[in-house]
Amino acid sequence: MIKSKCGTHSRLWLYFTGVVFGTIMLGFILTTAVWFILYKLGVIVFAPKERHIPLLLFAFGSLAIGVMIALLVGRLIIRPIQSIGNAFDELSKGNFSVRVSEDQKLEEIRDMAKHFNEMTFDLSHIETLRSDFVVNVSHEFKTPIAAIEGYATLLGNPSITQEKHDRYVEKILDNSRRLSNLSSDILTLSKLENQETIPNQKYYRLDEQLRRLVLSLENKWTARNIVFDIELPKVNFYGSEQMLDRVWLNILDNAIKHSPDGGTVTVEISQSEYTVSVSISDCGEGMSEDVQKHIFEKFYQADSSRKSEGNGLGLALAKRITDLCKGEISVESGIGNGSKFIVSLPIKQKSS
Repeated sequence: MIKSKCGTHSRLWLYFTGVVFGTIMLGFILTTAVWFILYKLGVIVFAPKERHIPLLLFAFGSLAIGVMIALLVGRLIIRPIQSIGNAFDELSKGNFSVRVSEDQKLEEIRDMAKHFNEMTFDLSHIETLRSDFVVNVSHEFKTPIAAIEGYATLLGNPSITQEKHDRYVEKILDNSRRLSNLSSDILTLSKLENQETIPNQKYYRLDEQLRRLVLSLENKWTARNIVFDIELPKVNFYGSEQMLDRVWLNILDNAIKHSPDGGTVTVEISQSEYTVSVSISDCGEGMSEDVQKHIFEKFYQADSSRKSEGNGLGLALAKRITDLCKGEISVESGIGNGSKFIVSLPIKQKSS
């Protein structure tokens, strides 16, 4: 049952005040009983007119102490709890900007306020990400759908030439593939974000995997006369070959996309006792520091017009898969100096 704020707060004060004054009253009764027994036994002697003075002084003293305790504890505990309770009410209404004061004298209340503010900050960040995600997904779907609709309308013109007809059909197919890839990437990323373990792990040749993926992209890099400089020593790695395929394919595809015609893409493997690192470098236009800060975010594209290929999910997928592998992915770049992506993965130690 949801109670009103005033009723809840008044009841909290009532409970607390009742406990304080009930305790004081019990102490007063016990003290009075002891005093009366000692007086009857002659241990304490007062004049007949003065024998009630200690009881009155104790009664008024107890009342004053009770009021002081109630005010002090109410100020230190009840009010902050009421404030946090009001903040929770606002939070339940969807107000993620609500905050409570952390300037509290009691450490426990101060920690409670701090944790509440941290929680609301995280929730507001999640809400922002959710809103951005919806906007970005809507935009990414809207663009190819509008293109498909436009080209399909043009195909309805009976006077178009065969050359235009074929070009429009190819555009429709390209945008259909873009929609299919976008849907697949969103579903995959959603699955990975709710996954904490890596299935189907085994030992396999990491160097052979990279060679195979480079060859699978041969049509893209040969069409632009891009050269691959590969230095891949033999490495037996324990992991999910299928999941890491997506990491290497995304980085390799980006390296080809951002390399100039006739450029060079370098692929290297280095190994230490506990980690294996794969670096993929291009000699393209490079990235600014601001772009590097956001490059692994979902739907982020350095080209704000979004006219370039891709949907901004490739590196987000690579980052999530690397995190699941307990590894790290980073980028080294500068304007005009190309980009170098480095993925470091832990090596499973073979049991002796």
